[in-house]
Amino acid sequence: MKTFVHAFSLLPLALPVLMAGPLVLAGHAQAVPEIGGQKIVTLTRKAVSATKPEFTSITLAPGRGMEIIQIKANFPGKGDVDVLDPITLDAAKKKLDVDDDAFGNLSYRLGAAFLVPYPNRIRGKLSADGKTLTTEWQGHTLTLPANNIGTLPTAERHAMHGLILKAKTDDVIVKKIAGGEQVTGILHAGDFGGYWLSKTDLVLTITLTAEAVDASIVARNVGGEAEPIAIAWHPYFNLPSGDRTQAKVLIPGATTAAVDNYDNVFPTGKLVPVKGTQYDLAAPGGVALGSNFYDDNWNTLTWKNGAVTVEVIDPAAHYGLKIEGLSPEIKAIQMYAPPTKSFVAIEHQYNFADPFGKEWGSTDTHMVTLKPGESTKWHVRLKVFVP
Repeated sequence: MKTFVHAFSLLPLALPVLMAGPLVLAGHAQAVPEIGGQKIVTLTRKAVSATKPEFTSITLAPGRGMEIIQIKANFPGKGDVDVLDPITLDAAKKKLDVDDDAFGNLSYRLGAAFLVPYPNRIRGKLSADGKTLTTEWQGHTLTLPANNIGTLPTAERHAMHGLILKAKTDDVIVKKIAGGEQVTGILHAGDFGGYWLSKTDLVLTITLTAEAVDASIVARNVGGEAEPIAIAWHPYFNLPSGDRTQAKVLIPGATTAAVDNYDNVFPTGKLVPVKGTQYDLAAPGGVALGSNFYDDNWNTLTWKNGAVTVEVIDPAAHYGLKIEGLSPEIKAIQMYAPPTKSFVAIEHQYNFADPFGKEWGSTDTHMVTLKPGESTKWHVRLKVFVP
């Protein structure tokens, strides 16, 4: 396990705070919709270029751990294009406020949910009632919600995608910045509902400018014990043409983590070279998805110019997206891409799946160890382009 320390500070108190009352437009009071019991936040800016694509808006839900619901970008001659798999706010509200379960599992089936203190799957000894499981980290026992299971009779219930899917944000701060807007949510996560070893504060910051959307999370151990932490998100990136077979993806990873099957998707502990297989997606300009199914974890990543960059290219739509991982703690990229859908989920994450699993032996699974007072920062940047 590795220990990382980053600078951490709370935001200045002078920043404008999002008001709880109704939004007033053109002299008329307009109620701001709520998701998860808190008002949604929309960052906006006007496109000014007649030749280059620009980001124009981000909508997110502080009542769901700052989950991003929509991102839009203007492409000259086309207007606004959905960067995330399109969903209306009404549909998102129904899924998250009406249809969802107690744990919040529908959060990672739309938009871009943030995953803390662990992304992906964790296996362990299941409790008699099937509701929790236990695993171990450095001699400590962790008891986690067993919130996910595959569909086959052989499927094993497991923990998945962290503990903030239904978390409310304690403080939400919005401010204007040069060329755009920024929102910061401060989430005093504590011990994540009694499931974690120490107490953690999270600062989530989303920034909108013409050139980029930046998402970052700073996690700080504010408790008295060391704790493992990994951070990621689960964004469903749109393929605007709807023609998934010709869409291309570039992932600069030399190996993938072998899995038992695509139902459990549990790692076997082996890292397999991708060269010459359908998982070799590192060619310049990307590789067509065709009819291949993917739910895989790429690793042994190539960094260039301070970033590990994935590209999603939809030639039929003349659309391209770069996803830049900017934190050196990012050691794996998960892609979920079912052939029947016009999206790809690209998840820059710290860790390998099942990071506490015995199948890994002495392999470093890249959970970050935070001692009391230490912090770690996850940072990803989006850029749109015409391929």
